[in-house]
Amino acid sequence: MVSGEAPQTEGSVRVDVWIWSVRLTKTRSQAAAACRAGHVRVNGDRAKPAQALHAGDEVRLRHDGRDRIVVVSKLVKKRVGPPVAAECFVDNSPPPPPREIALQVPVRDRGTGRPTKRDRREMERLQERGPGPAR
Repeated sequence: MVSGEAPQTEGSVRVDVWIWSVRLTKTRSQAAAACRAGHVRVNGDRAKPAQALHAGDEVRLRHDGRDRIVVVSKLVKKRVGPPVAAECFVDNSPPPPPREIALQVPVRDRGTGRPTKRDRREMERLQERGPGPAR
């Protein structure tokens, strides 16, 4: 490992850089956008992209429809591999929802086109209240 990529235990680093470095987001611009949108909290407060992050801070990130709650154990300024990234934080996130719940998308037969207004109302009625009286 190059000495510039070694995890540090003291000092500070920008929150958007750290989120990207430990692979919580794919790009640094996604991390900065999440900060600007208010999806990142450090110790309970909204974080701006350039906010300093220290070891022991709790970072809450809302990304890809999931809440990630991590406690910073090591600081990194450059993107590291997955094994090293896993050592840089303690993950206290709730488990992801089961795939069956996460992927509940109404299924239409292939080639039927867009739903009509009547079809749409029928789907909404089924999703909201369950089966009701047929018209």
